[in-house]
Amino acid sequence: MELLFWLALALVFYTYLGYGIVLFILVRIKRLFSKKQEFDLDFEPEVTLVIPAYNEQDYIAEKAHNSLALDYPKEKLRILFITDGSTDNTADIIRGIEGVELTHEDIRGGKSAAENRAMTMVTTPIVVFCDANTYLNPQCIRNLVRHYTDPKVGAVSGEKRVLSQEADTASAAGEGLYWKYESSLKKWDSELYTIVGAAGELISFRSALVQDLEHDTILDDFVQTMRICKQGYRVKYEPESFAAETASDNVKEELKRKVRIAAGGWQSMARLWPILIPIPNPLLSFQYISHRVLRWSISALALPVIFVLNFFLVEQGALYQYLMYAQIAFYALALLGWFLENRAIRVKALFVPYYFLMMNYAVFAGFFRWLKGSQKATWERAKRAKA
Repeated sequence: MELLFWLALALVFYTYLGYGIVLFILVRIKRLFSKKQEFDLDFEPEVTLVIPAYNEQDYIAEKAHNSLALDYPKEKLRILFITDGSTDNTADIIRGIEGVELTHEDIRGGKSAAENRAMTMVTTPIVVFCDANTYLNPQCIRNLVRHYTDPKVGAVSGEKRVLSQEADTASAAGEGLYWKYESSLKKWDSELYTIVGAAGELISFRSALVQDLEHDTILDDFVQTMRICKQGYRVKYEPESFAAETASDNVKEELKRKVRIAAGGWQSMARLWPILIPIPNPLLSFQYISHRVLRWSISALALPVIFVLNFFLVEQGALYQYLMYAQIAFYALALLGWFLENRAIRVKALFVPYYFLMMNYAVFAGFFRWLKGSQKATWERAKRAKA
């Protein structure tokens, strides 16, 4: 029982902190034997920017003008909106904006189906996908494409940034902190070998490598990038290309998004199981398991195991008693954060345990949703806070 307890505790520590420490050390060692990458600033391939949008009439005009203002040669940048299934005025607004293109179908088949259809219209060597509710920095495209001078690079991910406010909700503060840590891990993943999964808010690909995805695919960006890795290419991370958006309006909206991601994680792990085998690419398997698989599955399951085993081990000594008290205190703070958030009383010190608990609950909820096949591939718009 003691052995199982310490193994489960070590697993959780490795997943959330240990992997970051190991990654940092490996990257530091690699820097001793490698040169800093230099870019060809004159490299300007033709690019198609694809923006799937579903009922985004309140934001779509700003998104179009933000895209038109990007610092990239106009004759080399094609901007294509997909509005499949939209029932509001999103398509009509886009039609009235010069310099952008629109493809629309009344049937809503989901994001993967829409992107599959968009790819039949892409003739440029590089394609960039981004969400309709995000804002891109002016140098975004230029910073993404400079990596493609390396023939081993198959995709480049931008950075997701969560806009913060003074009166952030638990969702906003928790999501913002999570993405800062996640961005650090992605920088080191990219420097070591490849990132394992990209933020769908901003991702680019070599068009020739993009594969048609199953129409029921939930995490299209993740599956697409991992299949490119499986072909032997690397996916780089470019923090100087970013997509900024506000956080979910509240924890209920953020939980809805997290459960969907968790269900997609289980689906993706089932479809990408060959990557778990460390042949022919052990480094890819190591990064994939450490950064994604553990977080989406075993570590969440280990948390209740640790608590139950600790309960039975408290008589074994003071150490187990202190660990039990620490667990009770942590979960009590998370529940207090939930209680206060529901009453619009915000204590930022409680946001981290609250958000952590919510993320791991989502793993369980997502698993059962995936098992029942009840998670739809059509994207669900989480209500966002106002910028």
